[in-house]
Amino acid sequence: MRFSLRVNNDLDIRTLASAAVAADDAGFEQMWVSHDLMMRSAPALVGALAVKTERIHLGIGIMNPYSVHPAELAMTAATLQEISNGRFLLGLSAGAGEFLAWIGIEHQRPLSRTREALRAIRALLAGQRPSEIDGTGADWTEHAYLRMPTQQVPIYLGAMSPKMLELAGREADGVLALSFPPEHFTTARRHVEDGAASIDRSMDSIDVPACVWLSVDEDKEKADRALAVKLAYYGAAFSPYLLARAGLVPEDFAESDQALRDGDIEKAISGITPQMLRLGISGDPDSVVSRCQEIKAAGVSHLSFGPPLGADPVNAIELIGSEILPRLRD
Repeated sequence: MRFSLRVNNDLDIRTLASAAVAADDAGFEQMWVSHDLMMRSAPALVGALAVKTERIHLGIGIMNPYSVHPAELAMTAATLQEISNGRFLLGLSAGAGEFLAWIGIEHQRPLSRTREALRAIRALLAGQRPSEIDGTGADWTEHAYLRMPTQQVPIYLGAMSPKMLELAGREADGVLALSFPPEHFTTARRHVEDGAASIDRSMDSIDVPACVWLSVDEDKEKADRALAVKLAYYGAAFSPYLLARAGLVPEDFAESDQALRDGDIEKAISGITPQMLRLGISGDPDSVVSRCQEIKAAGVSHLSFGPPLGADPVNAIELIGSEILPRLRD
């Protein structure tokens, strides 16, 4: 059983560095930092974390080929692979159209743009010219190649739709498929398997973690409250396809979303129902282990715990390492 963490880029660097060191000490295999728009820059954060840690692999989850050109994505990946001594992971996806609209970027051809970016980045990291590789897009010239030593970087696709999951099965090294609710993992994995089967690819070569949102604390109310805040902020932007798996629609989060905009955090939290909390996993260590065991029984071999982790992320990571991971590894 493998374990990883995912944290948001809303954390300040001191907190994030403490979290990374705690994750390294606790035995997590990976730690992913989000690159959500209008927050801290994940490439800068991961570069700082690389010199603070020794063993854990560090990833950006995710970057998109709309707000950052694939050439610069490849440059970033190559540089961070060098800084981290081979521990960097690149998360790639089309991104969220709602957020890209904030800066006037149209979210056109998401599947094609992601596929082209994946192939172009992989070519550049192999010391090749995308202009000589099929399916990388039409605008590359022979002058587009990296002028620095390169090595391949594992590329994970951030995927939720069936077609994007199938693309990950065909071409990516891994897939970050958000499981809202956690039980959605089995459906997501089947789509990845379909993509892999279409080219006779073994699933053994694809890392498919069950990416869940987690909030743990010895005090259940504190754990639920921390998860409720995250759901209030992000819930309205979740994919209708995923929400439907839990019997929800984006409009269910409208009250909490508006309360956050009005600065009323307590009203935002009160708008998150127990049904909404089931989109993630929250509670004390015993209840968290129980729900994770159910997911593990469905064939999960890699569990990825995402935000908020707990009311205090660093304390939560230490609690996960001491009270949860040993019981799930048994």
